[in-house]
Amino acid sequence: MAHEHPRWIVLKFGGTSVSSAANWVTIANVVRARIAAGYRPLIVHSALSGVTQGLETLASRALTREHAEVFSDIEARHQSLAAGLGFTRDESEAAIGPDRRELRALVEGVALVNELTPRTRARLLAFGERMATRLGAESLRRAGIPVTWLDARDLLTSVDRGNGSEAAAYLSAECDAAADSALTARLGQLAGVPLTQGFTARNAAGETVVLGRGGSDTAAAYLAGKLSAEHLEIWTDVPGMFTADPRVVPSARLLRQLDYREAQEIATTGSKVLHPRCIPALRERGIPIHVHSTAMPDVEGTVIRRGAAEGPAQLKAISCKKSIVLVSMETVGMWQEVGFLAKAFAAFGRCGLSIDLVSTSETNVTVSLDEEANLLEAGMLERVEDELSKICRVTIIHTCAAVSLVGRRIRGLLYRLGPALQLFEQQRIHLLSQAASDLNLTVVVDEDQADKLVRLLHAQMIAQAGSPDVFGPSWEELQPGALDHST
Repeated sequence: MAHEHPRWIVLKFGGTSVSSAANWVTIANVVRARIAAGYRPLIVHSALSGVTQGLETLASRALTREHAEVFSDIEARHQSLAAGLGFTRDESEAAIGPDRRELRALVEGVALVNELTPRTRARLLAFGERMATRLGAESLRRAGIPVTWLDARDLLTSVDRGNGSEAAAYLSAECDAAADSALTARLGQLAGVPLTQGFTARNAAGETVVLGRGGSDTAAAYLAGKLSAEHLEIWTDVPGMFTADPRVVPSARLLRQLDYREAQEIATTGSKVLHPRCIPALRERGIPIHVHSTAMPDVEGTVIRRGAAEGPAQLKAISCKKSIVLVSMETVGMWQEVGFLAKAFAAFGRCGLSIDLVSTSETNVTVSLDEEANLLEAGMLERVEDELSKICRVTIIHTCAAVSLVGRRIRGLLYRLGPALQLFEQQRIHLLSQAASDLNLTVVVDEDQADKLVRLLHAQMIAQAGSPDVFGPSWEELQPGALDHST
């Protein structure tokens, strides 16, 4: 472990992976195998499955003093894992007791003052990773792997982009992934395997911030960049990225290799396997990302690397993103008017909203907003509607879904879309957008029609086609019946 130039890798384990004692046996085996292969691993892991959402509920319930049951449920989840790992009650208390008591005091404070600021909410949400990593570190020590627990807030500091709301600064913070020789040297001096939290960082003032949903992937990517790691491994509940969501399309096929841009496009357009932010952090450095499943550790998984997109036009995936809001702006006065789009987009900027898709005509501009990415708060849509109403007629359409055909050189595949277009005959099409990057073609439809459309498109355009270098076995072939396909 004291190699002069450690071959760093980062191992990130997701919420499902760290939530059962059986998976911790797999995690220990993975760590041992990487050490035996000559690597120096840094472990990053998430809160237990369901705990982050539980903490969100805990925060809101504290405002009405109805939080006791939610707190007990979060406590029980950790006690159950501790018991499964063989901890006695006293040992469990020693591991997570201080964090649990601090969390209780913070929640009682929210209830007392009846106020929940973004700053306090970030502090509260960070406890999921803190408690989970205490148990994870102790589990690995008991498995004979020396571990040093580290506070992620001592490793990652957020950067102020100066273009977001207060909520975004605390709840969807960003860090940089530039090589950090001081951090690399500090971790290199530690005994054993360093282990830390995902999702969590601090700002320049020393306050706790969190990195938004999927932030553990992003934290792992930031740290891989800072350490100039040889690669990042993402361990999750599926063995890689697929041609569609296996829960919706059981015949979805494993994607063996992807270029960074392709993987980011699939992630951005709806795949939940990787968070989109984690890919740009490593793309410029050329640090590969390997995706594996803790439940199926021997399956090859997906490798995301530079140069994997070389070759002819090829469709790779049918993705779907739900909870989409459309904002339609219509006025005859925009035709040949200089600066209309600048005025409209400035209104979104003043309201702290980022735009996803854009479709334009002579008298209409329609844009999509991702509810999750924008942290839509009460009144935010009303504010942007008021702003836009000064220059156009505004219509807001809720409960939409964006279905995307993702791959490389999509424009070169348009001739194949003829039969597929018949599938849209019964659909209410709200927006059609072809990416300037030539990586996707997206159709926005009513949300309740999205899954059916994904299944039909996948069956017609992907299921049986493709190179075996890119397309692996289907989900059904890997693990029949493993997911609920009733959706």
